Amino acid sequence: MTVLIFVGALLAAMAIGVPIAYALLFSGLALMLHLDLFDAQILAQNVINGADSFPLLAVPFFMLAGEIMNVGGLSKRIVNLAIALVGHLRGGLGFVAIIAACLMAALSGSAVADTAALAALLLPMMVKAGHDKARAGGLIASAGIIAPVIPPSIGFVVFGVAANVSIGKLFMAGIVPGLMMGVSIAIAWWLVAHRENVSLPEPTTRKEKLHALKDSLWALGLPVIVLFGLKFGVFTPTEAAVVAAVYALLVSTVIYREIGLRQMYGVFVSAAKITAVIMFLVAASMVSAWLITVADIPDQVIALLKPFMDSPTLLLIVIMVLVMIVGTAMDMMPTILILTPVLMPVIKEAGIDPVYFGVLFIMNNAIGLVTPPVGSVLNVVAGVGKMRLDDVAKGVIPFMIAQFIVMFLLVLFPSIVLVPLNLLTK
Repeated sequence: MTVLIFVGALLAAMAIGVPIAYALLFSGLALMLHLDLFDAQILAQNVINGADSFPLLAVPFFMLAGEIMNVGGLSKRIVNLAIALVGHLRGGLGFVAIIAACLMAALSGSAVADTAALAALLLPMMVKAGHDKARAGGLIASAGIIAPVIPPSIGFVVFGVAANVSIGKLFMAGIVPGLMMGVSIAIAWWLVAHRENVSLPEPTTRKEKLHALKDSLWALGLPVIVLFGLKFGVFTPTEAAVVAAVYALLVSTVIYREIGLRQMYGVFVSAAKITAVIMFLVAASMVSAWLITVADIPDQVIALLKPFMDSPTLLLIVIMVLVMIVGTAMDMMPTILILTPVLMPVIKEAGIDPVYFGVLFIMNNAIGLVTPPVGSVLNVVAGVGKMRLDDVAKGVIPFMIAQFIVMFLLVLFPSIVLVPLNLLTK
């Protein structure tokens, strides 16, 4: 009954168009009334404590780094480097999008920011070359969702705080799965793009490749600095976010000189607005998280999943299918914040590594960003490319399937995540 009241209140609020953060507060209030625990002071305390977290400081700084990266020329130079290296191949512009997405993912950790930049830069070029617009948009959308998996990742930061799991370990564990997502959509793109009759640009000369590499070195330096610092304990994930933002700002203003004082104000305001949305979601979710614990909902879920507890693999498959279904109707951050306090006790009871589960969970939520009808990344591509959402949704299908295959491979073979994690965290 408790679960039904919580879920029913949440879905009812969402159904009438209440924003997710307020819907979370409403469902928490409904649960408090059901448990006869209503106290406005407890409600306020949990909201304040939800946002009062040092690790969450990483969110505004990674968001700021992503905004600076797009406005300050770092994204453009990474795309130019990828074009110089593989742009002349058949389907080369698609491979450019994938390579650029992986590199940009290591700069910002924001799927929406990376996708918007890639769609603005590459979609017109791909259409002009003769690629199907919907398919090209689908590829860019699926490449953009690599950002929450390759470190630094805002999704890992939020999950790490909600689940009390090491964010540094989550970052290290996400490298190989993120690259596998890129490889999977590259294979899918090769299978569908080689049938298209497209015009191929002239191969770039060695001199042009070296010039593109030289021009992008400062941009490429950011992920190296962040990963090196995390690996050797030079700074924490939160400090890494500050380093990323300051580095991106210095490169954009002093070296590339593409951001002036007028643009800087807009960059900071944009990052602040997105951060405010995320932080309010986190704060509101902590009310529900506290009540979920008080109402003993995790134990009820454990009892429900008891038949699968003896087989961690089967349990993970069931959970991944559940998250896939939720991902079609809910955005990434609310899903993380609602399901993490419910699922983590189940994961610990089954003896599954929390870091390993975190990678699978975030990957599943990232793919949810391109599953209609919600699919916020699909909406970004549709908006930038001036396309119908239905067309982009059809175009993304082969790439979404490829990434789901990777996710279930990781479910069946945990060592793909755990072995590199152990090597990188020694």
